Amino acid sequence: MNRRHFTRLTSLGAGGAWFSGITPGKLDAITPHTRLGQNFAANPQRLMERIRTLATFGANDAGGIDRVAFSDANIEALEWCTEHLRETGFSVERDLVGNLVARKAGADASLNPIMFGSHVDSVPGGGNYDGQVGSMGAMEVAAVLADAGHTTRHPLEIVYFTNEEGGKTGSRALVGEVAPFELAIETASGYTIGEGLRRLGGDPDRLADARRAPDSLTAFLELHVEQGAVLDEDGVDIGVVEGIVGIMRWNVVVDGMTNHAGTTPMDRRRDAMVGAARFVTAAHRVARDTPGRQVATVGRLEAEPGAPNVIPGRVRMTLEIRDLSMEGIERTFDVIRARARDIGEASGVSFSFAPFYVSRAAPTDLRIRDMVERSADRRGLSSMRMPSGAGHDAQSIALLCPVGMIFVPSIRGISHAPEERTEAADIVNGTNVLLDTLLAIDEGGLP
Repeated sequence: MNRRHFTRLTSLGAGGAWFSGITPGKLDAITPHTRLGQNFAANPQRLMERIRTLATFGANDAGGIDRVAFSDANIEALEWCTEHLRETGFSVERDLVGNLVARKAGADASLNPIMFGSHVDSVPGGGNYDGQVGSMGAMEVAAVLADAGHTTRHPLEIVYFTNEEGGKTGSRALVGEVAPFELAIETASGYTIGEGLRRLGGDPDRLADARRAPDSLTAFLELHVEQGAVLDEDGVDIGVVEGIVGIMRWNVVVDGMTNHAGTTPMDRRRDAMVGAARFVTAAHRVARDTPGRQVATVGRLEAEPGAPNVIPGRVRMTLEIRDLSMEGIERTFDVIRARARDIGEASGVSFSFAPFYVSRAAPTDLRIRDMVERSADRRGLSSMRMPSGAGHDAQSIALLCPVGMIFVPSIRGISHAPEERTEAADIVNGTNVLLDTLLAIDEGGLP
C-alpha cells in the first residue's frame, strides 16, 4: 500500500472528532493484505477506538492533552490501561518506580521475557500520538494474540514507563541511572518526582532495588511516531530506527573586551559578539558539510553587558551536538573547537568550553532492524533506515538487552503540540510490523 492514497486525519478541535476523516469502511480497506505467521493482524477499529479513548484523559480545549506525569489524568489513564491489559490475560502491577508492568507467561519458562511498550504521559499542551501510538499498539498486539489463543514461547512484558517526558525516569531507573537528587525535582504536575512515584504506587526509598539485571530480557521493542517530517515528506510507511542519537552539550564562553561602542574604532575592537556570531556559523557549517548524520545547534546566546552602546566583552552560549555514535559527536566537537581557535585568533577573543550534559547513543540491534524491514516488505509497505533524533525509553533499555524501534510518519513533522497527527492507516501498519517483529523474535530470531 502507498500511504499517499490514505485520507488525512482531520484536525482535532475543541470537542471535535479527531479522526473523523477515517470511516469504518476505510479502516477495513487499510488492513494489510499480506499476513504473517498465523494470519495475525491488528483490528483497526479496536486500535483506533482505544487511541481515541486514551486521548480523553487530560484532554484540553486546544485539542491536545495535559496528561503530564504523576497528574490525576496520568493515573486515570494507567488504570484504564490496566483493565484492558488484564482482559488479554496479562497480570498487571506497578513496580518500584511506578512503571505499569503487564506480564504473561510463555510456553518455555526458561526463556527471558520479550518486553515492549512506550509511555502515556505527555508534555504540557501535548498531542495525542507521542507515546500513545506505541502504548496502544502494544495493547493491540496483546489483544490479537489473546483473540487467536496464541501462547508465545517467551514470556511477554508490556511496560508503560513513568515520566518519559520529564526525563525517562521509569526506564532509567531500570538501569540504575536515576540519581537520588532527582527525586526532589518538581515536575509539571506540581509534585516532585519522589512524590509522583508514590502517587503511582512506587517507592522512591527503594530506588536502587528497581534496577533490572543485565541480560534479564530477550529484547525490547518500541513503536513510536517519528516526531519529524522525513517519513511524511518522503511518502515512506515505516521507519527502521538505526539508533537513538547521543547528545552532548557544552556551555561556551567567548571573552573579548568591553568598550565604548562610539569611540572604539572597528579595527581595534575585541568584540565577543562578533566572535560568537562567527562561531554559530562555523558550528552550522561543520555539522552540515561533514559526511554523516550529526547535527549541531547553538540554542542560547547572551551578551554582556547587553547594552546598545557597549561592545560586548563576554558572550555565553550553548552548543549541542547529536549523532548516532559518541565517537561521531567527539569528532564533530573537535573540528568545531578547532574552528573556534581560528576565530579567536582572527577576532581577538578567546573561547572556553564546559560540558554539562551527556546522553549516550543507543544503536538498535542489527537483527531486529532486518526483522522490521522484512515485515514491512512482506506487508507491502515501504521502509527506510533512519536515526531517532529524539530520546526514547528504548535508549535506557538498550543497556539491558537488544532493542528495536519502529517509526510511523508524523504529519508535517509536528510533535509536542495539539496539532500532532499520524494517520490511522500508519498506526495500523506500525502495529502490524510490531506484531510481526515480536513473533519473529519469539520464533528464534535472536539466539
